[in-house]
Amino acid sequence: MNAIASEPLLKVRELKKGFPVTKGIFRRQVGLVKAVDGVSFDLLPGETISLVGESGCGKTTTGRAILQLIKPNSGEVQFRGKDLTKLDANELREMRRHMQIIFQDPFSSLNPRQTVGEIIGGPMILHGICEAGEVDDQVRDLLLKVGLQPSYISRYPHEFSGGQRQRIGIARAIALRPDFIVCDEAVSALDVSVQAQIINLLLDLKDEFGLSYLFIAHDLSVVRHISDRIAVMYLGRIVEFAESDALFEKPFHPYTQALLSAVPHANPAKRKKRIILPGDVPSPINPPSGCHFHTRCPVAEPRCRTESPEVHDLGNGHRVQCHLYENNTELVQIGQ
Repeated sequence: MNAIASEPLLKVRELKKGFPVTKGIFRRQVGLVKAVDGVSFDLLPGETISLVGESGCGKTTTGRAILQLIKPNSGEVQFRGKDLTKLDANELREMRRHMQIIFQDPFSSLNPRQTVGEIIGGPMILHGICEAGEVDDQVRDLLLKVGLQPSYISRYPHEFSGGQRQRIGIARAIALRPDFIVCDEAVSALDVSVQAQIINLLLDLKDEFGLSYLFIAHDLSVVRHISDRIAVMYLGRIVEFAESDALFEKPFHPYTQALLSAVPHANPAKRKKRIILPGDVPSPINPPSGCHFHTRCPVAEPRCRTESPEVHDLGNGHRVQCHLYENNTELVQIGQ
């Protein structure tokens, strides 16, 4: 899957978000959780970029900071030529029609007191997509597009399975005809067979409506199927960024190599040696100096402990943040 080259729909530059850690009855700040630490990338129209990494690496915070659901501490988020971080409430409300989110939990993200018709149709009336008398027909059409029966319009969320609830969430996300959707672990809470159905649905909707996705996930086998490009995150930073096939065939960063070694293969003959990283993920309250990954990296150099690596372009848009590739583009394979 290759996106058509054009001006980026979304430009993210040096995005940072930290959460204060407080203590005592006066809530004195004693630390800062650095959830997102200088994330930058471009998203083209009709493209899917996946954010992957271990739990706690900042994937979800990145997605929500881009949508301004939580305010970033610094950085720029250019969407359709406007910096979202500088818009007032009314301007941001207008932009929200063009950017939506599909949440991880298909139950808690739906209002249990509203019918399917109200959940999907409410935003359409609010943003003037259609008149109140037309909304039911529009909702029924959307239910058909996501693989649900139009008669479900009068039912409540508790009457559906997890996969059906996620389809309702997808229908709500596309109801306003957005350009950009953040899929925040949209399939992780579903059974494997249902995951495949939802992924295929997202791909069909992408082609039909010309959508761009930021797909947040930790299941790399799912990511390869849906992504044009993949960004690998570790402790709030993107450590490797490449086209999907290139990343899976030739991962450069030691962390990416370790992640991909854990992906199961159906063919035992293609099984790779599992790379076990020592230790645990460091706390984002006090991340390691220099390269954040040096405490677990099997090929760390002395400079990794003190110097933060630059981002090196290895060609064809493949970028890696690692000292090993400062003066060369030859793959350093760990775990051999």
